Amino acid sequence: MTDIDRAWWKEAVVYQIYPRSFNDSDGDGLGDIPGIIEKVDYLADLGVDCIWLNPVYESPGVDNGYDISDYRAIMDEFGSMADWEELRDALHERGIRLIMDLVVNHTSDEHAWFVNSQSGKDAEYRDYYWWREGRDPEKTDLDPEDYDTPDDVEEVPPNNWESFFGGPAWAYDDQTGEWYLHLFDERMPDVNWETPALREELFEMMEWWLDHGIDGFRMDVINLISKPDGLPDGEDPTVIVEGVDKFVNGPRVHEYLGELHDRVLDGTDSMTVGEMADLSIEEAKRYVGEDGDGMSMVFTFDHMRLDMTDAGRWSHRESSPRELKESMTHWQEGLADEGWNSLFLNNHDEPRQVSRFGDDDEYRRESAKLLATLLHTLRGTPYIYQGEELGMTNYPFDSLDEVRDVDTIKNVRAAQKSGRLDESDVMDLVRYRTRDNARTPMQWDDSEHAGFTDDEPWMPVNSNNDHINAEDARDDPDSIWHYYRDLISLREDRDVVVYGDYDLRLPDHESLWVYTRTLEAEGEDDTLLVALNFGGDETTFEPPADLAGDSAEILISNYDVNVDAVESTTLQPWEARVYDLA
Repeated sequence: MTDIDRAWWKEAVVYQIYPRSFNDSDGDGLGDIPGIIEKVDYLADLGVDCIWLNPVYESPGVDNGYDISDYRAIMDEFGSMADWEELRDALHERGIRLIMDLVVNHTSDEHAWFVNSQSGKDAEYRDYYWWREGRDPEKTDLDPEDYDTPDDVEEVPPNNWESFFGGPAWAYDDQTGEWYLHLFDERMPDVNWETPALREELFEMMEWWLDHGIDGFRMDVINLISKPDGLPDGEDPTVIVEGVDKFVNGPRVHEYLGELHDRVLDGTDSMTVGEMADLSIEEAKRYVGEDGDGMSMVFTFDHMRLDMTDAGRWSHRESSPRELKESMTHWQEGLADEGWNSLFLNNHDEPRQVSRFGDDDEYRRESAKLLATLLHTLRGTPYIYQGEELGMTNYPFDSLDEVRDVDTIKNVRAAQKSGRLDESDVMDLVRYRTRDNARTPMQWDDSEHAGFTDDEPWMPVNSNNDHINAEDARDDPDSIWHYYRDLISLREDRDVVVYGDYDLRLPDHESLWVYTRTLEAEGEDDTLLVALNFGGDETTFEPPADLAGDSAEILISNYDVNVDAVESTTLQPWEARVYDLA
């Protein structure tokens, strides 16, 4: 028997809010903070423990708030600091914690630091960003025609790195005659963590938000903050984005995050979750826990790349349930003793989970419940993205003109220009992959604009709100929404769901994902068996030999079933069962 290493963020269910699309209180077509306040009781009724709020800081909105121009101010379209404080208090009064998005790899080009930095080579904040001289094209493999420079400038960027949003990761500045680094949009320059004064400014900002009563941070692309000495060219020919072999998990990233933890977080009860690109389990262990950089958990993306080819995110292949099982089991087992998993299948950067991993047509309700069962019975902290609890689906985009997402537009155009993406395939891929699938307005009711706004919404409402909406779901005791409530209650009632060991059973089965959760600690001896049929066909479930015939009852299922033992049975399409073996 061992003691349980308890933490509030291990036991929490986190609900992610994308403010622009959640609820509009003033009729301008954009979601806002007062709109979130109007729905706090909805969140409390669902039973969630913590809100992750996507950026609401002052921003010109190039990347919907991830381009911050003032870390200590609220964007006017979202409300005021007084509104934010009212939201914080309303959540805390209901026992719901609040974590904020922390975006410190880059700022907006309208941030005062960058404006000053751009004013001259000797500017006070010049070293807050990555400014470098260009190179003679004859000494590189780069073509000057690929870069946006004045006609009289015959040079190419300092290295061959590319942006995640497509194109070069460097922009030429006419004012000072040098180039600045931007791993995302050119209006989102990367900050230079090598500058001690910059780090101090960021740490003071984080302390300011903690002093304002938040409960932690979601750290955007946090493993990109360290760049290697000399900013060398990328050398890995297999990568899709040139340079990732150099600027992901850079040489000083653990030094910086260790300093951040010691300077800001040590001694607090804060939750931190880091968004991490290209991360291995061994590398993840260096970020989390007392023996690492002190982070609570990380977001990893291996399971979110299963449906991509070697051509990267803007490609598509059919993946199998077995691949998903193998990928997520790899992380369940890999972080079992050192670390903690974050559990998600969609967010603001990914398509809707029921459209991607389930069946958003005939078995939408059943598959949405199965996916929820998976995420809420694995070991780790589950994340619910707004609308997931309703089974919201991808949007049927007709043309690229309907798309708002800068990442989609730039990458699609770059793929078209290079000839990698055939014109006839463009919209099929956009409909499947674009981040805007997650950003259509929350579907509150079956009215014209889904109860999101009284005016024209900033993005179109999915027309299936006539039968997929919160009002109807709350009135239907068999809805996906009520199923989520039951799963959240189960986690609250049974420590085994949170802290139990994960053991995969029937690993070679192509469609069944079967596992046990077992807890032997603090006088507890508790076991659950989870059986999930990933697919639209009936499937025979032969239980593991050591459990066959054991007394059991069903704790939760997405079909109406009753059992008194673990026995051979036929599982219906997308059927999920959680057996209580205690």
